[in-house]
Amino acid sequence: MSSPVETVPEGTTMADAARILSEKSIGSLVVGDDRLLGIVTESDVVAAVGQGLSPETPVGELMSDPVVTVRRSESVRTAAERMGHNGVKKLPVVEGGQAVGIITTTDLALHLPDYQVNMAHQAEADIVDGEWE
Repeated sequence: MSSPVETVPEGTTMADAARILSEKSIGSLVVGDDRLLGIVTESDVVAAVGQGLSPETPVGELMSDPVVTVRRSESVRTAAERMGHNGVKKLPVVEGGQAVGIITTTDLALHLPDYQVNMAHQAEADIVDGEWE
């Protein structure tokens, strides 16, 4: 996992989020400083621009929630399977409701060459509220 994870308050503007993503060369921001509220990705920002949303739109309106997560104590294989089954490319690692890191598909590609993880084309039907610790 990459740690520490970049977090922003839900009132952060889309323009500020885009600037942070660009400056830090990262693909996502965890929304919520004290407690994980959501996640906003480069794709979310691009989609919002494509929809004509104002650069002043708060990320709280763009973020995905609930967020699929993994506990720090869970295995890498569990993390990979959770990502695959839910069709997510960024998986926050949580401890006590707070994001302590993030695992990306790039991280998995570098560390799991011997495992095969089947990716879903869409999220599992029974995952309505995400995976929480």
